[in-house]
This record gives sequence, structure tokens and C-alpha cells, in this order.
Amino acid sequence: MYTEAKYWYLRNHKLFWMLNNSQIKQLCIITRFKEAVKGDIIYFSDSDEPKIYFLKKGNIKIVELDENGNEQIKEVIMQGDLFGELSLDNTVKSNEFAQALTKEVTICSFLLKDFEHLMEENPNLAVSYTKFVGFKLKRLRNNYSNLISKDARHRFVSFLKDWSMREGKTEGKKVVLENYLTQQDIAQVICTSRQTTVQLITDFETEKQIVYTRKQIVIENIETLK
Repeated sequence: MYTEAKYWYLRNHKLFWMLNNSQIKQLCIITRFKEAVKGDIIYFSDSDEPKIYFLKKGNIKIVELDENGNEQIKEVIMQGDLFGELSLDNTVKSNEFAQALTKEVTICSFLLKDFEHLMEENPNLAVSYTKFVGFKLKRLRNNYSNLISKDARHRFVSFLKDWSMREGKTEGKKVVLENYLTQQDIAQVICTSRQTTVQLITDFETEKQIVYTRKQIVIENIETLK
């Protein structure tokens, strides 16, 4: 990616707003950009070179493997979000990977050691990073709370509302979502079976609360979705 394009992406990312132009230019030197297509594996958590990643374009999913090799989606990453070694501790290993969900994906990355050095030189960046990660962890805790305290229908509603808030296109009370997730993906996100997810989608369509296709999901009234 051209240096100018790198510069403006980093300049406009809310994590780096406190950096001056000279610092952003230095940031461009250690930043690596990568293009991917749907299905590509972005990274494995056991990499020899731990990194911090930012999603510039598209969507990806973070998938964790259990002891039996079964996949579970931990999180769907959306534009502007970060992932990778967020704890800044590469001694803690997990069995996860990131995979592209959409046709075009662009990510930027920093080696963990370079990012740590950058924060040492810019304490305000360290504070901003802490807040950014804290907000992300809060959202994940809320999602976890939903998983253990709500039934499948309520988890599905919470999932749709969160997705709408982050990426939905609003048309009055109607919300349109670009549907890049399979029914199996949705089932993993809300921790239920694909069969249950299909039945939930059918129920909500019958109730005229949503219109579901492979390309998009239309929520007819986000305020009354339940």
C-alpha cells in the first residue's frame, strides 16, 4: 500500500488521534498492510512473531479450537477494530486463528515489540490503547453474560441489535445489514446449533420482524425487535 494511503488510514484511526504528523509518518515505517479474500487465514495465535492487527476493510472472525478440534467463533471483527496479541503478553498462548469473512479484507499490523516501543515513547498512546482494549473487553463480557443468562431467542436478538449498532444502515426504524455470515457462523456466535438458528430465522420471518437472505438481513423495526 502506498505510504500516503497508510498515512491517512493511521491518521484517521481514533487510536492514533493524539499523535502528531511526524509521529504518524514514523508509524507508517513499521506498519505492514496485507490484502486477503474470503476464507483466507489471517493469523494463528502461535505465530513466532506476535503482532497487533487493525482491520482496515472488510470483516473477519476470530475462531478458537477446543481440545477436540471443534471450532467456536469468539468474535466477529469489524472495520476499525483491533485483534491479535492485545494483552501485549506473548507468553500466554491460545489456540485461535483469524479468517476473512468478506470478499475483500485489508489489515494493517505491527510487530508486538515495535508497538510496545511505540507506546513507551508515547505515553498518551498507551492510555488510548488501554481505553480502546478496555471498551472491547467490556463488549465481550456483555456478550458472555448474554450467553450464560439468556435463552437462544434472546441471544439472537442481542446479536442482531449489537450488529445493527455497529454496522447497520438505518432507514427510519428499519435496519439493513450486509449478511456476510453463514447460518453456521451465526449459530457459533450465539452458541447454539445450526438447526436452532435456522428455526429462529424462520420464526422471526414468520413474525415479520426480519427479512433474511444470503446477501442481507433487514430488521423491520429495531425498536420492537424481540
